[in-house]
Amino acid sequence: MNHKKLFIQGITTSGKPFRPSDWAERLCGVMSTFRPPGDAGDPRFTYSPYARPVVIAKVKCVVIDTRLGDLDPRALDFVMNFAKDNELPIEEACEFEPKPQT
Repeated sequence: MNHKKLFIQGITTSGKPFRPSDWAERLCGVMSTFRPPGDAGDPRFTYSPYARPVVIAKVKCVVIDTRLGDLDPRALDFVMNFAKDNELPIEEACEFEPKPQT
């Protein structure tokens, strides 16, 4: 399976920021125990590498790595259904590797 990164955007269909304002941190906190094998991060203090809060163009987002579904398909379903239930846009990330300037 090709893995990708998805962005759940914290903007409503009316164009307003999704509330509560810490929704991304809360969602990532719930997902913090889902870690790759051998990951020594403490879920009480760090986010999972599969679900991270970010801000893009002043919009709070959550980056979801679809490898989460390999670890636990229900966990990936949970975050995707959270986005759908709250009508939050989901966008697929693109890879961008700029060439160094000479």
